[in-house]
Amino acid sequence: MTNFNRSTLPDTVRSNGATPNPWWANAVVYQVYPRSFQDTNGDGIGDLKGITSRLDYLADLGVDVVWLSPVYKSPQDDNGYDISDYQDIDPLFGTLEDMDELLAEAHKRGLKIVMDLVVNHTSDEHAWFQASRDKDDPHADWYWWRPARPGHEPGTPGAEPNRWGSYFGGSAWQYDPKRGEYYLHQFSRKQPDLNWENPEVRKAVYKMMNWWMDRGIDGFRMDVITLISKRLDGHGRLPGEIDSELSEGEMGEEGYTDASPFCSDGPRLDEFLAEMRREVFEGREGYMNVGEAPGITPARNEFITDPAHKELDMLFLFDHVGIDQKGSKWNTVPFEVGNLRASLAAQQEAVRDAGWASLFFCNHDQPRVVSRWGDDADRESRERSAKAFGMLLHMH
Repeated sequence: MTNFNRSTLPDTVRSNGATPNPWWANAVVYQVYPRSFQDTNGDGIGDLKGITSRLDYLADLGVDVVWLSPVYKSPQDDNGYDISDYQDIDPLFGTLEDMDELLAEAHKRGLKIVMDLVVNHTSDEHAWFQASRDKDDPHADWYWWRPARPGHEPGTPGAEPNRWGSYFGGSAWQYDPKRGEYYLHQFSRKQPDLNWENPEVRKAVYKMMNWWMDRGIDGFRMDVITLISKRLDGHGRLPGEIDSELSEGEMGEEGYTDASPFCSDGPRLDEFLAEMRREVFEGREGYMNVGEAPGITPARNEFITDPAHKELDMLFLFDHVGIDQKGSKWNTVPFEVGNLRASLAAQQEAVRDAGWASLFFCNHDQPRVVSRWGDDADRESRERSAKAFGMLLHMH
């Protein structure tokens, strides 16, 4: 097989405004979802050794970077996105030694490994959260704890601090009998949100990230990173939008309100991302970082990914993968190619002068694009659809 060699491209082919042009500007990133990729021990679950065994295949595809979905120790309440130990590998996938072998073998082939990182929240089984349940512990303020609504008995229906809803359904608040208060969880009740306002939380996160970078990984894909700065005083995105304590907002069909105006793209997001850049990435070479970015507009993407602002290299925006959705991903409307064209054009136009708009159609949260927007009725249709979307993605 003859591979297309990206190293022969001139540095000026694509740029995000940085000098020199970053290596990742011409890179192809391939997501590996470990549990369904390659099983080597016969337990029906993919593992790190399985990924290592397929590195030659990935290299032959023309892949430059492997994005590894979470393999940290986890109760697996949310398929590994609920991390109970950031510095250990879940036995489902292997050991730290297996991870070291994967890194070494990937680097031999010129492949880079980027790890998925979830630091908006942890598992409720993480040692930090377990310590936080004690009001007298040094970790007591590492998560978002709030008392019951005034006049209500803690733990009873309607006693939650407010009516914010979780993305996974139900209330975004869970009562903890040991502490006698509620903790915020935008996702599963087993995924409490970290309190990034606490500088000790940020120090611990950066220390852990440096530990992985020193171990040899090549960067991070940061899950819902744009949710780390919050407005728990109830103020919305716009001045004077809402000013009540832990605002109720507009009630939805399930009887809960949308927390995203208060928990997405918060007032200190740029500060936190710039601090992370200084504490983890400054002085290192050959890395890349990309953030999953719910609530971020193309204009904000330009600011965050502008090299002059020293925050993140790239963001994953979602407006283009939501063009066939109305209100939620479960409520779909017919796909129209013009809407896709307009959405991708808006993303690109926003970063005309600086910044970067990453290109993707599929991931662990998005269905396969050929089946979703193409035609997979037979082999010929499937191949034609795959080539069309592949050309759009890689030649955009």
